[in-house]
Formats: sequence, structure tokens, C-alpha cells
Amino acid sequence: MAESVMDNKKSVSEGGNRRRWAVFFAMTVLIIALSAASTAAPKISLFGKFNTLCSCSQQQKYTGIVEDCCCNYETANLLNEEVLYPSLQELVKTPFFRYFKVKLWCDCPFWPDDGMCKLRDCSVCECPDNEFPELFKRPFRRGLPSDAPKCQEGKPEATVDRTLDHRAFRGWKVTDNPWTNDDETDNAEMTYVNLQLNPERYTGYTGPSARRIWDAVYSESLSTDPSEELCQEERLLYKLISGLHSSISIHIAADYLLNEDTNSWGENLTLMYDRVLRYPERVGNLYFTYLFVLRAVTKTARYLEQAEYDIGNPTEDLKAHSLIKQLLYNPKLQAACPLPFDEAKLWKGQRGPELKQKTQEQFRNISALMDCVGCEKCRLWGKLQVLGLGTALKILFSDNGEDKIFRTLQLQRNEAIALINLLNRLSESVKFVHEKGAALERTMEQQSGFFPIANVLLAKVWPFSSSLLR
Repeated sequence: MAESVMDNKKSVSEGGNRRRWAVFFAMTVLIIALSAASTAAPKISLFGKFNTLCSCSQQQKYTGIVEDCCCNYETANLLNEEVLYPSLQELVKTPFFRYFKVKLWCDCPFWPDDGMCKLRDCSVCECPDNEFPELFKRPFRRGLPSDAPKCQEGKPEATVDRTLDHRAFRGWKVTDNPWTNDDETDNAEMTYVNLQLNPERYTGYTGPSARRIWDAVYSESLSTDPSEELCQEERLLYKLISGLHSSISIHIAADYLLNEDTNSWGENLTLMYDRVLRYPERVGNLYFTYLFVLRAVTKTARYLEQAEYDIGNPTEDLKAHSLIKQLLYNPKLQAACPLPFDEAKLWKGQRGPELKQKTQEQFRNISALMDCVGCEKCRLWGKLQVLGLGTALKILFSDNGEDKIFRTLQLQRNEAIALINLLNRLSESVKFVHEKGAALERTMEQQSGFFPIANVLLAKVWPFSSSLLR
């Protein structure tokens, strides 16, 4: 009898041990699976302060007016597909917009440069002197001579006042941009780079160095408490930087090194979803930045139309000028979205001038941070796109009247090149989100659909397992 009792106890004990180990093994497998799924995507630098993930799929459908803009998502996508994207793709390949003058090697004013790139793709291929247009090396003629035949036709009363040409269209001005930190008039350390040979893509520049750059950028763009309700002027800079960051991340994910051993490149859709598409605010800010820069380009249409695009090749000169006019005066663009962003509403009231000056100082600091980027190619595209954004700010906030800005605006050639290339990068990002965003979101949600089930199972298993493992 005693032996029977002992045998029963031993059997129960062995059965309990088996159950404990079975539950322990099941929980271990479950935890590993969840951890692997959550860490499978490669990590890049942080986005900033607002990273709330929306779990409602209905809120990830982008319709209606883009926040703080005058154009809706549907119109922005249609215009980008039919007008802007095809025009910009041609325009940025022309010699005039292909070559960008940049100071690649500068001392970081904030901390020692300790950034290290993993790939040779981080380096920039500079142009030899005989490659870029000779006219870029010397001063320029004014855009339209006052003695041109078209200026002197008819009676004296019909003669066009050429004051505007003398003031605004004497080629491309050599002036400094008050919104950016770089001295664009200093040619001593500048070099020309062929942007077509140095695409914006994954470079291996990650880790603390890259994260420190973005942390500092977001700290400048949003210096107030994020929990406070901000006026439109106070959230302007953050939205622009967030939209630019989204676009950069999309380009990195769209041209990603999938296998370093085989040098295989392609789309990293998991990364794109993880860093941009799963966050509606980031997508919204991308569209906001896109429409903001588009407004700057359309506002300065008369200036860009009459400026020179000479590189010493009449065929290429005519092509660049023709493409600019096609872009600026496309009837679909003018009819569907004549005012993508209304800058006249900003900087009003008693605090207006103070907020504007503060925003300008913050953006200058952000542009200075580009000298701290530890990757040469990242620094190139960072400087170009920040200069493009600074040029858009300069155009929109130098003067609110289009007639006045036509008379007073002065642009450097480099500012025009940066502005158009920035709009093209944003256009490419918007196109990618519109064409692949919804399908990618559905795919990723389906793949991660086991998370709710796993949570339910864990909730059921955990009390039982904990009682056995005590």
C-alpha cells in the first residue's frame, strides 16, 4: 500500500514536471517569436518626439485636406503623378540642375566628428574640373539685356521697364541666404558634385552618430514642450523637418543594400513601413513639406521663368528653360491646386515677428548641424535638401506679395538647383507612398496579425504556468 502511494506520488510529480517543462518551452518559443518579429527590421536613426503608433487602420487612409495646407491628398497625388513627377525627373537630369556646389569638409561646430560609415557608398565622387559646365566657373550675364529687341519694340510708352532685370535677373546672384548657415559666397572650399552619380541611398551610416544628428535637429525644430498646444507658426519647422526626414528614410529604404556579400540592392519594405508608413503623422508631414516646397516654386514662377540656365550648350540650355516653363505654368497644376500652402496667414499678431525670427535662428542652427554629419554622401544630400528648404523659407517669408517678391527676390544658382532637386526628392517619396503605401500597410498588418492572438494565448497560459513554476 505504501509502495502504491509512493508510486502515485512519483507519477504525479513526474507529470507535473513534464507539464512545467512543456509550458516553459511553449512560453519560451512564443517570447522568442515575438521578439524576433519586433526586431527583424533594420534600425536607422530616430524620428524625434512623436512616435505614437495608431492601431486604427481607418486612420491610415489619407484623404481630405492636408493639415495646414490648401490642397487635399487626392489632388496632390494626382498632380504629382500626371504633372510634377515626370517633369521633375527630366529637369534634374539636365546639366544645369545636375551639378551642385557644396562644401563637403567642414569642422563640426558642436562636437568632434566621430561618425564612421560602413560602406564605400558613403563617399562622394567629385567632378573633375573638365566635367562641369565652364560657365559655372565665372560671373554671369544678366537674364535679359535691356537692349534686347523685344524690349525696344513700339513707341517709348510701350517700352518695358527693365529695372526688374537689373535688380533681380542679372544671372544668378552671389548672395548669402539668411535662413542657412553656410556662406554660399565662399568658393575657396567648394567643389562641384554630379548628383546623378551620387544618388541618395543607404550608406551604412547608423548608430549613435547618426542618432545624435537627428536628436539635435529635432531639439532645434521643437524647442517647446510637445505636450503644449502649439500655434501653426510654432509647429511649422517641426513638420517640415519631420516631412524631410520621412522622405530621406523612404529613399534609404527604396535603395537599400540587401546583401553586402553579393552587393545586392533593392527595396527594404519592412524598414519603410517600420520607419514611416506605420505612423500617419509622418506621412502627413511628408505631404505638408511637399506642398510647402511646391508653393515656393510656384510663387517664384516669374523669377524662374526669366532666369538664365546657360551651361554653354544651346540645346541643353533651351531644354532646361522649356522644362521649367512647362512645370511652372502647367494648366492642371494651376487649376487643381493654385495655392498649395498659404504663407500669408503666418506671422500675424503681436508675436509674429518674434516667432519668425526665432524660427529663422532655429533653422540656421539646423543647417549648421549638417557639418556634423559623419558620412560624406549623407552630408551632401543633407546640405542640398536643407539648402532647398531654406530657399523655400526665404521665398515664402521674405515677402508675402508675389508682385513684390518678383521685384526684390535674389536667388543664387545653387539655391535654385537645391530647391528643384528637393522638390523632386519629395515628389519621388509621395509617389512611392501613394503607389505602394496602402498595399504595404495591409501586408504588414496581416503578417503581424498573430500579435493579438499571441497576447490572448499568453494571458491564458501565464496564470497556469506561473502556478506550476512556483
